[in-house]
Amino acid sequence: MLTPGLLLVDKPAGMTSHDVVAKVRKLAGTRKVGHAGTLDPMATGLLVLGLESATKLLTFIVGADKTYEATIRLGSATVTDDREGDVLSQATSEELAKVSDSDILKEIATLRGDIQQVPSQVSAIKVDGERAYAKVRAGEEVQLKARAVNIAQFQVIGAIRHSHNAIDLDVVIDCSSGTYIRALARDLGAALGVGGHLTELRRTRVGGFKVVDALELSNAQPNYLPLIPAIDAASGCLPVLEIAESDGLALRQGKRIKGHVDSPTAVTCGAVLVGVVESAGENSLKSLVIFSDEVPSV
Repeated sequence: MLTPGLLLVDKPAGMTSHDVVAKVRKLAGTRKVGHAGTLDPMATGLLVLGLESATKLLTFIVGADKTYEATIRLGSATVTDDREGDVLSQATSEELAKVSDSDILKEIATLRGDIQQVPSQVSAIKVDGERAYAKVRAGEEVQLKARAVNIAQFQVIGAIRHSHNAIDLDVVIDCSSGTYIRALARDLGAALGVGGHLTELRRTRVGGFKVVDALELSNAQPNYLPLIPAIDAASGCLPVLEIAESDGLALRQGKRIKGHVDSPTAVTCGAVLVGVVESAGENSLKSLVIFSDEVPSV
């Protein structure tokens, strides 16, 4: 029987997140595989997968903050806000020549902190029951509402590269869940009056999980995957509370136990992950998730 756990995968370019899930299902010999947030086919980097009952942890990872490394090209805007879309506008060499490094850094500064961001039109957000990207590909215009996101870091790495038809810059971005890096490139280009889009995107961190610890699929072996055990995975994304085995049994039976936590918390009995709980009153805890196959009886 496959031990439940998380698998960190370094997604290659050209694959969808669903492609990665399908491949891992075959490698692991199980259908119970899910992921904690998609990456576009163009993008590379960290994809957090859950296998077997550890898929229950993914809901607590999806909302974690993330780090991306990207290359932004100023000078043209595209339908998809990345290199794969049709070009909507192209700045002239004269217009680009007027954009200085200090102009770019000044506009980047306005995109840090708590901002209102309109998602990319080709996002997976549903509009009238249909994904926005499907409507755009069908030729429809989509108007999405701005949403609050936090950009903790938006910094240029290395030199800004100027040419007669484009300005390229490498950046690192720390952001809240729900941020569209493509939209940051779009908005930076729009603010500078020359248009902008992404040419490269790599996710390097999701919460406490990092791409340096991820598996490259080309190195994956059938029935041998470097899973993070569920109990270790839970402690990597949630506070942890040790409870008595009698309380573990009570939670398994759908009962509440005494205690208080400030946020969703993993509860353990020794080396066993019982579940995830939240406060349900002044001194009461209720379960959000139970790992019933791992809770010992008393």
